[in-house]
Amino acid sequence: MTHERPLTQRDLHDVARDWATRSVVAVGLAGIALIHLLDSIGKYGETRYIFWMYVALMVGSLLTAFAVLHTRAKLVWLASGGLAASAVIGFVLSRTTGLPDATGDIGNWTEPLGLASLFVEGLVIAVSAYALTLHRRPEAVVQMTRRRRLEQQAA
Repeated sequence: MTHERPLTQRDLHDVARDWATRSVVAVGLAGIALIHLLDSIGKYGETRYIFWMYVALMVGSLLTAFAVLHTRAKLVWLASGGLAASAVIGFVLSRTTGLPDATGDIGNWTEPLGLASLFVEGLVIAVSAYALTLHRRPEAVVQMTRRRRLEQQAA
């Protein structure tokens, strides 16, 4: 016969934080896909390889969003942050040095879709980094609890 302990306020807080973190990142990744879908229409005729990079980003974002909602693996948070960071790097490169056969956006820092993209990507990076720090806490808490129990038993 096993006895489960009743849920505490801390348990409920942890569940709510987990749910909120996963939801924000999943919606953010879907937002990245949507923004690049809207921008991809013109890219197909301008610079075909950028169009296909957008398609890869959109597919990757949607698959990663699905994974964020269905697994607790640390790799998913790394993939989320890395995917968003790669889009930020692409944006910065396109605005500073330009990309091969695509120099028309150099200096164009105020394009609305670009700004929306940076905002959403920054959010995904920040929340993914936060989620990665949460991955380490439970083990630390377990060790502290074990240490306290051992100290109490020794006293």
